[in-house]
Amino acid sequence: MKRITELTIEQFGIEPFEKQDYQYIFAPSIAPDSDTPERESFEDVLLIERLQTAISRINPEILEDIRENAVKQILRLNPPELITNNEVFHRMLTEGIKVSFQKDGSNRGDSVIEVN
Repeated sequence: MKRITELTIEQFGIEPFEKQDYQYIFAPSIAPDSDTPERESFEDVLLIERLQTAISRINPEILEDIRENAVKQILRLNPPELITNNEVFHRMLTEGIKVSFQKDGSNRGDSVIEVN
């Protein structure tokens, strides 16, 4: 009988995402003490540079300061309960992050991100 290990389960979860062109990164390779850190500490959940790059790629027509506003909204998420935080973040991804900006002298609104 084949033994089920943590690695087996982890690989089972990773493969479907890789088939959809998501990039899997081994966590120690981007750890704060690695040669290529992408976070300042292990408490940093979001990889901010990757988030900024993705928002720019998904929304190239939106001005830089508006995209930065969207990143700040994500970073400010702080509901007291984890489940609420996850629900708010999911809503931001699926419905978009509402941002406002000046265009032709008047306030406008738009959504940034909106993952299908």
